[in-house]
Amino acid sequence: MCWSLTLAQVLAVQVLWIARGSAGILTRCLCKTPRLCGSLPADHQHQVEVLVFDIGGKDWKYYDWSKITTVVAFGRYDRELLCHAHANNVRVILKATIAQHNLINRNRRAVWIRKKMLLARRQYMNGINMEMWEPATPGSEYYHALSQLVGEATQTFHREIPGSQVSFNVPWSPDCADGRCYDYAAIANSCDFLFVMSYDINRRMVDNCFAKPNAPYNQTLGGLSAYINLGIDSRKLVMGIPWYGYDYTCQHFYEAGRCEMTTFHLNKLTCSFRVSRWIPYKEIMKRLPMSVTGRYWDDNHKAPYYIYMVNNTHHEVWYDDPMSISMKLSILKKLKLRGIGVWIGNSLNYSVNPEAAMQTNNMWDALKVD
Repeated sequence: MCWSLTLAQVLAVQVLWIARGSAGILTRCLCKTPRLCGSLPADHQHQVEVLVFDIGGKDWKYYDWSKITTVVAFGRYDRELLCHAHANNVRVILKATIAQHNLINRNRRAVWIRKKMLLARRQYMNGINMEMWEPATPGSEYYHALSQLVGEATQTFHREIPGSQVSFNVPWSPDCADGRCYDYAAIANSCDFLFVMSYDINRRMVDNCFAKPNAPYNQTLGGLSAYINLGIDSRKLVMGIPWYGYDYTCQHFYEAGRCEMTTFHLNKLTCSFRVSRWIPYKEIMKRLPMSVTGRYWDDNHKAPYYIYMVNNTHHEVWYDDPMSISMKLSILKKLKLRGIGVWIGNSLNYSVNPEAAMQTNNMWDALKVD
């Protein structure tokens, strides 16, 4: 009778433990070693941050974990990924998009933040990476409310998840791209750092309709410098780099580097990124041997490109490779940035093909920041 009562009490505690987990407060650790579900030390910092965004799947098994400090996971939750990352002392943080309707009302902000914090804690994650895509104008209620939300989220995560990291994604330049005129200085002061998306720089082409690099060196440097000129500490900035490029269809092909595309007249733009196709690095490398030019290098933009043809139509592909990425690392050192980040880790070829393996290793090696 006594044994039955004791067993019932134990079972009741276990049921309560699992039930509390459904509310985001506590869940059973499913890692082989329970310590892998523990919080990272509050002082868990790196001299240089290396973030990798991951969209799901099992590519993470082949990442170079010696180079990574944080994985931003926004695919389906993967317990194995979290356990493996923690075994390598790497953070795994939640990715979240902020909607304007959650900004103005303080209670709505609190509910949104708590929901994200509980989700992260239930999954033993180590922070949150936030972004917002909706427009805002200086002085508007959204303008100030966004930095308030980021600050409140940072306080909540730091308090409830020891050693957690809170970051916010911003455009390549603070020049109100796409109407996103945010209070970037206030946001930077409100979180651990800004992740500067130094890619899609020519997403809105306004001067001419020729194919251009995804992340030209000079504009990358100029955009990051502009954030620093706002008074933001350079150690609050992480430079994002693309592991993908753009495949442009040429309406008129004059010569290499002069691929003219279809012109659109939308919102006073003479050209649009809609005439290009996003292409991951693994596909870029697969097509390179079939190009009519081989790899070309543009010294002005410090970026590679090549040309191929389909049904007598020229295509020009601009991308980043180990050489262009290594040159961007000089920006990190020149401006004394907090670190570098990759969009996205899944873009490389992780097959057993020897040539693909070498290309993939070279891209990871380009992230060496020592």
